[in-house]
Amino acid sequence: MAAVYTTLVRWLGGRRGHIQLGNGPELTFTAPPDAHGEAGTLTPEDAFVAAINTCIHMMFIWSCERLKVDLVSFECLGEGYKRILLDRTEEFERVVLRPRIVVRGTPEARVRRALESARKYSLVAASVRCPVEIEPQIVVQ
Repeated sequence: MAAVYTTLVRWLGGRRGHIQLGNGPELTFTAPPDAHGEAGTLTPEDAFVAAINTCIHMMFIWSCERLKVDLVSFECLGEGYKRILLDRTEEFERVVLRPRIVVRGTPEARVRRALESARKYSLVAASVRCPVEIEPQIVVQ
């Protein structure tokens, strides 16, 4: 049976909205500041990059458990690069994740295998049409 994920979005007026996620959290969101939105508030573009970043993160943790990677720390900067097409529509041309991974006594090749597995099994990354690139910095203690 397929899983179903739900969200409920309500307009708050202007360029603001409120989203209730099926898993419980609720957030206010707006358009990006360059599209007449508000600074300091979640945007759909932020959420898109965050969804990819967090899904790959969770799959990396899963992969580390299975491959016996002794993970000390994980931190990942995600960047989404958009382009404007001739007809003025916009799309993400790529998302780049730059994880900094610290492991203890684990060969770097195994950490890279865990990353490859995380990328392969990430539902969100597998569902987007733009490329998702991973540029890791791996530190072995």
